[in-house]
Amino acid sequence: MVAAGGARAADDCLGYQLTPSVEITAPQWSKQVIQPIVPMDLWHGNVVATMADNFNIGVDLTPIEDGYCVALKSVDAAIGYEEFMVHIDSRHAPGTCAYNAILAHEDEHIRAYLSVTDDMHDDIHAAVATAAAAVTPVFIQNEGQIDAAMDALHEALQSHPDLILIHNRLRAAQEIRNKSVDAQDDGSRFRRCFE
Repeated sequence: MVAAGGARAADDCLGYQLTPSVEITAPQWSKQVIQPIVPMDLWHGNVVATMADNFNIGVDLTPIEDGYCVALKSVDAAIGYEEFMVHIDSRHAPGTCAYNAILAHEDEHIRAYLSVTDDMHDDIHAAVATAAAAVTPVFIQNEGQIDAAMDALHEALQSHPDLILIHNRLRAAQEIRNKSVDAQDDGSRFRRCFE
């Protein structure tokens, strides 16, 4: 990113580092219920959750003697679950007692996923803010390099250890909560459908 002989100019950009504003939102989520053709475990369905972590960044472009300093100014991130795919065994017809019992159980899993990002919102915000504050400005020689500079800032943000750690913590928390959902379900709701 730094042009040959531009090391001094890159160092000069450190003085233009900002404390970026950070906005974290949860993405809109959707749920789709499908019944695979291949038979599943009759007792359980399955939820596949898709997590989003989309970062939009704003930058500040400051002209200096030999070019420009591009500094991270803002981060607008959507972090959370955006899609849930619920699988229910095709041997349970929609609307039947068994189908509804399985769907109710899988809906508890969806609530568990969503509760993780709700409960960890402040931690997520803190991790993104720490990462954003650590991103140093990039020196470019001309405005035609701004897209490459923005890519470099984006990469520096997303590869920051605090963001990697918060993603690991989110995965661990969702695993714990989903195991708790399964542990609390004794199967009686499903078994009543066959009494």
